[in-house]
Amino acid sequence: MEPAFLLTAFLGGMSAMLLRLPPMVGFLAGGFVLNALGFDKTPLLETLANIGVVLLLFSIGLKLDVRTLLRRDVWGGATLHMLASTLVMVMLLALIKWLGLSLLADTGWSTLALLGFALSFSSTVFVVKVLEKRSETQTAYGRLAIGVLIMQDIFAVLFITASTGELPSPWALGLVLLIPLAPALRALLDRLGHGEMQMLFGMLLALVLGYALFDAVGVKGDLGALIIGLLLSPHPAAQTLARSLFSLKELLLVGFFLSIGLTAMPSVEMLGAALLLVLILPLKSVIYQAVFMRFKMRHRTSVLATLSLTNYSEFGLIVGAIAVSSGWLSGDWLVVISLAVALSFGLSAVLNGLSERVYRWLEPRLPRISVGELSPSDRPIEVGDAEAVVLGMGRIGRSVYRRLQKEYGLRVLGIDSNPQSVKTLSSRGFNILEGDAVDSDFWDKLLMSRDVQMVVLAMPHHAGNLFALKQLRSREFPGRITAVVEYPEEIEPIRELGANAVFHVYDEAGRALADSAAEESGVVSRASQLG
Repeated sequence: MEPAFLLTAFLGGMSAMLLRLPPMVGFLAGGFVLNALGFDKTPLLETLANIGVVLLLFSIGLKLDVRTLLRRDVWGGATLHMLASTLVMVMLLALIKWLGLSLLADTGWSTLALLGFALSFSSTVFVVKVLEKRSETQTAYGRLAIGVLIMQDIFAVLFITASTGELPSPWALGLVLLIPLAPALRALLDRLGHGEMQMLFGMLLALVLGYALFDAVGVKGDLGALIIGLLLSPHPAAQTLARSLFSLKELLLVGFFLSIGLTAMPSVEMLGAALLLVLILPLKSVIYQAVFMRFKMRHRTSVLATLSLTNYSEFGLIVGAIAVSSGWLSGDWLVVISLAVALSFGLSAVLNGLSERVYRWLEPRLPRISVGELSPSDRPIEVGDAEAVVLGMGRIGRSVYRRLQKEYGLRVLGIDSNPQSVKTLSSRGFNILEGDAVDSDFWDKLLMSRDVQMVVLAMPHHAGNLFALKQLRSREFPGRITAVVEYPEEIEPIRELGANAVFHVYDEAGRALADSAAEESGVVSRASQLG
């Protein structure tokens, strides 16, 4: 790979971070800078970008409960939005053509419909990266957004099949055999441990059994990686596998964002057309919001899902390439669409950074929904007679739960945002509820009992623990609050917000290990000697 690619990506990412934007915005800008300097895509860059996208979709599958796709608000919402958004985009493009945009001068209604369809999609890569960065893929709005994106990916596969006129191979019917094969794959995952063999197995499944196998029988390879991930998702080690692939996937996706900017160099007219597409993007958001409200969802869920989906998709480039190769569009539209996609990512990054503020501003202006109309998971949460509440039921949270219950005899309630974890732990006898502690509405509907003496913040990410601590203090919680931190620099912000105790995972684990080793060896501490 060109050294300039790595240097530009790093400088672009750093610049974006200084402006308090996600690094991916800097990577996109870096691609256009490289384009202006005369660089072109290289085969290696395209390969790395493609692998990054495949691993991303495989990771989505590992974290997704397939039942999410069967929800009416997911498949129904995705379908309604696609139809409504395509229609609105066609009308607006027709208006822009009538106003004299030369790029649309020779386009007929069928071409406008094709462009409207391409612009109705949102970016799976961008949205999932934003959700992962905020640790919100398992929140109510995160699951809704990902479900809609997967339905859109299915629509994309159907379109590509129809537009190319090439039906999948008859051998594609054999892919159903992957379903009875799934238990064997999960059993093999059990035997591989947590090292390099697990990660290699994940790569094998995503790139070979997923992408290559599906592609060989005429089905979109990206969809294959997603399906293989779904087949593994019920296994407890699926989350661990997703985490082990996280850093590699993030690094490879840098190539994807660079490649968008390297697609082509725009003229002034092309830039103007792309800006027009970005200006009409809010209408796409309004349609998302209207569709989600149609399914009686909480306002926070609908607003945050809408904001995350407020962008154009790289799928538009695929549609553009098919249309250009078929002679339906001029090649200039590839440049326009790539620019619109890149600009929409920048806008979406800013909107998602302000999502909580946007929601707080919009919420009083949206029509009321009665509690009875909401789904059971959105109704008020009662902690019952619990004396201790543990937020975040990962490995640390579960250990805290057991210790408080068995050693101190407390009635403990665990709360976690992952519905699969809640189901699993509930079947194992844990007193646990599903709830998203980084959701401001969660705190509004949480009915904290006077019996609660303590809250332990054991969520895996610092930002979530900070948010929960702020909510507890703003509601004048009278009990004791203990928080877990992973890094030393996280201790002071937690203490400043009033946590009664802060537990540094590695430091405290090291102390406990040292004490245990000394005790087993018969070594007496200096404090005991002085005493």
